[in-house]
Amino acid sequence: MDDGSLDTELDFGDDELIPAVAQDVETDEILMLAYVSPQAVAATKETGLAHYYSRSRDELWKKGGTSGHIQRVQEIRVDCDGDGLLYRVEQESGACHTGYRSCFSRTIDGETVGEKVYDPDEVYG
Repeated sequence: MDDGSLDTELDFGDDELIPAVAQDVETDEILMLAYVSPQAVAATKETGLAHYYSRSRDELWKKGGTSGHIQRVQEIRVDCDGDGLLYRVEQESGACHTGYRSCFSRTIDGETVGEKVYDPDEVYG
């Protein structure tokens, strides 16, 4: 993507994290929401692969590092306040660890509306 420097002022707040939405660049489908740190954004820009920050594990992670279901970032957009990002990506297989293409695969009433594209037991054991 480029040298990894941040060209736009981002407001990471007190916890040094901001939300990032991953969107399929071809279909505009929303795939997932995760958090990014300054280091995650820099790694994403440097490699062209989506990196996020795990709040539960307290660590930087590359999307697809375990599953192989990487996200090739085509564009990073910044919201008007500088406190949220949109990663426009080419998604390899599914984005969700539950096997669905998108993490937004069910309605609030519990109806499944998404497509399961892989078996998580085969990928994660």
